[in-house]
Amino acid sequence: MSGVVPAAGTISLARGVPSPDLLPLAELEHCAAAAIRRDGRVALNYGGPGGYGPLREWLAERHGVRPAQVLATPGSMLGLNMLIAELVEPGTPVGVDATTYDRALRSLRAAGARLVPPSEPARVRYVQPTFHNPSGETLGFDARVALAEAAIRDGTVLIEDEPYGLLRFEGEPLPTVSELLRERGAGELAVYSSSFSKSVAPGLRVGYLVVPETLVARLEARILATYVSPPVLAQAQLHAFLDRGLLEPHLARVTAGLRERRDALVEALAEHVPGATWTTPAGGYFLWAELPVDAAALLERARAEGVAFEPGAGFAAFGGAERAARLAFSWESPGALREGVRRLGRLV
Repeated sequence: MSGVVPAAGTISLARGVPSPDLLPLAELEHCAAAAIRRDGRVALNYGGPGGYGPLREWLAERHGVRPAQVLATPGSMLGLNMLIAELVEPGTPVGVDATTYDRALRSLRAAGARLVPPSEPARVRYVQPTFHNPSGETLGFDARVALAEAAIRDGTVLIEDEPYGLLRFEGEPLPTVSELLRERGAGELAVYSSSFSKSVAPGLRVGYLVVPETLVARLEARILATYVSPPVLAQAQLHAFLDRGLLEPHLARVTAGLRERRDALVEALAEHVPGATWTTPAGGYFLWAELPVDAAALLERARAEGVAFEPGAGFAAFGGAERAARLAFSWESPGALREGVRRLGRLV
């Protein structure tokens, strides 16, 4: 449930929600008006299954594909669900990390996938190479190349999920695995999913898929069977935001805020939770902590102290992670993050 706004009065280390002070309110207000002035007869009407044409063209240029290969969807989870429904049948072996995005796990299980670890053969593999949810970790260049080459060797379709990729506050950007596959002439194995919910604003509900041409017609048919029209006005509003060059300055402000929050969370863990270890992500919303106590039992006590977090077991594809927790730093202020961890440390 990472998109749910936390309850009032609770210090939430649980939800992957951007703090209101990180939203580009004034910019999006102007862009909504600009979208209607420039293209209102299209933006305020029903749209085709692939989404708003100028946005698809902008994204296609960014990813080095044809616009027809880009499908703009109402958020990335809906697009991911349709991908899973199209690619996974009951019993299909699907490779996943030992810990991975809990909603993707639920969708795969609902589709009847047979989940297998990365070391085993799979027809489809779900990966998050950049600012992984829940761990926050990022695969290096060599590991990405190895992932692409293994997919080519085994004929495995890779679903690359990257909603946090733009939120880097340390280090240099890396090529996506999808790009590496296309560079090697294996674009038919490359499926990419992303969203502007984390990098711009969740309320826009704009996600997108970049898919092989062989999947376009099948997914468009599934889209038409799922909803009448995408939210064209929101997609046109986002396109105006992107076309005006507002994304990069916005990201600079957001990533500075996220880095300050991550640092506050890490410093508080070091000060208040002895015996814990954690990842230190270079971007995104989350870190993964290994605790000296059972996480589910700790959460029951923490709720009474006004603190929430996500126990690790819910992200475990094959069991385990009982002493792990996903801690989000995107919503709370640095001061609230420190106080939340101080309370957890006292309970530990």
